[in-house]
Amino acid sequence: MCPSSPPTNPAASNIGEYLPPVDLDEAYENRKYIPGGDAYVDQWNAAAADFRNSVPHSDLDQSYGDAPRQKYDLFWPEGGPGTEKGLLVIVHGGYWVAFSKDNFTHLAAGPRDLGWAVAMVSYTLAPEARISAITTEISHAVNHLAKIGRGPMRLAGHSAGGHLVSRMMCRDIALGDIAAARIDRVVSISGLHDLRPLRLLEKNAEFQLDEAEAMRESAIACLPRGGINLVCVAGADERPEFVRQNGLLPLIWQGLGVKGAAHLIDDENHFSIIGQMTDSKSQLCGLIDSDLS
Repeated sequence: MCPSSPPTNPAASNIGEYLPPVDLDEAYENRKYIPGGDAYVDQWNAAAADFRNSVPHSDLDQSYGDAPRQKYDLFWPEGGPGTEKGLLVIVHGGYWVAFSKDNFTHLAAGPRDLGWAVAMVSYTLAPEARISAITTEISHAVNHLAKIGRGPMRLAGHSAGGHLVSRMMCRDIALGDIAAARIDRVVSISGLHDLRPLRLLEKNAEFQLDEAEAMRESAIACLPRGGINLVCVAGADERPEFVRQNGLLPLIWQGLGVKGAAHLIDDENHFSIIGQMTDSKSQLCGLIDSDLS
């Protein structure tokens, strides 16, 4: 069994210091290694419902496609439509098999307070949809949302959502001209960027990844688009495999001309890290909001 957490705040560049995990299923397991892990879902649901019911200037359950889960919620900043500095699109996690936008609408709070319009996106879950089909759904959502609002467009996703937003930077994704012109930053939070190890997990009974799809859906094996800033961020207390996955993509894509970096946030784990999005003054919100330089 691999250790329950990496060394305290290892440098993102030191991913090569980790030993290969003995048990991959354990290496990609989060909940049982996080104190109070089972309580997070109830906390998310309560906070999401409170936020959704209390925020003015919101457009709920909007469609970007015909499938039942192809929906998004859109939250405008305090001044309403036309006052936003840009549009942030958030894609939820859940290993592609769980959750929806309704579990995480409260994550819009921090960026909204900073002046962003925020769209929270749902998608069809596996095994009803293959991961490659989910990727296509998110590209449809991004192209639809690119026609809304003004200013730059940024994408942020957690865990499986980190995989999905990083794939939007890949050249094989059919982004329309508007989306391609507006997107200036992608933020992958505890993202999965190499899906090949996941073929060996028990969870693959639901993912149904084969070798070809795992390679095609691994951002590290794709050519990136130019002109988009990449931010990969994870908690310093995450499982070693997630720290490794966090560091891989910037290292590879920097060699292909992408301006990007990996960050680790102290005292955060795979579940707690997204809570930073509710605080406009947090390190994670700063990484989402900061000006390009």
